Amino acid sequence: MTSRALGLAGGGVLALAWGVVPALDLPPFAAHMGMHMAVVALAAPLFAWAIAGGRLDPVRRWPGVCSPIGASMIEMVLVWAWHAPALHHAARHHLGWRVLEQGGFLAAGLFLWIAAIGGDAATRRARATGGFVGLLLTAMHMTLLGALLVVAQRPLYGDHGAPGALAPIHDQQIGGALMLLMGGAAYLAGALTLAADVLRRGEARP
Repeated sequence: MTSRALGLAGGGVLALAWGVVPALDLPPFAAHMGMHMAVVALAAPLFAWAIAGGRLDPVRRWPGVCSPIGASMIEMVLVWAWHAPALHHAARHHLGWRVLEQGGFLAAGLFLWIAAIGGDAATRRARATGGFVGLLLTAMHMTLLGALLVVAQRPLYGDHGAPGALAPIHDQQIGGALMLLMGGAAYLAGALTLAADVLRRGEARP
């Protein structure tokens, strides 16, 4: 896909996540988690691939600042903080907090993905190992948080219930499964893609 097509696809994902999903009659915690995963695991990498290597790529200008491992730590702190019950409650029930949360998720996700894959051709080759580690660390913490939500014996977010017959604990478990399947899988796929690139380039050396 071209950079323009990737950017448009990323914008389409955001439109669905922020414009369509909230209007659907979905279990509230699972819907909120679906928005989160669409932003960081779909829209962010699409935008990153769209700008990687181009004039808007921050890695080309500030390679030292755009550390993949540092970016993964920033995203981990942000994601876990917003999943604390008090902050999650604020984001669920107040538009201003939700805008801050979703904007933070997009910024942190984009920063991580572009730090992992950005730069010109020579820079990307040198940064591939760091990018692999950063994405793998993110896959691990996404998987851990999703698993905690799935195996919890009680609802951790008691400020809202799911519509219909779906109990809040089951809503929470669905949300955790979405994080496991979408978040963990997307970042793991990115990490493995970079690892394969490192190995392929190593084999190509004379």
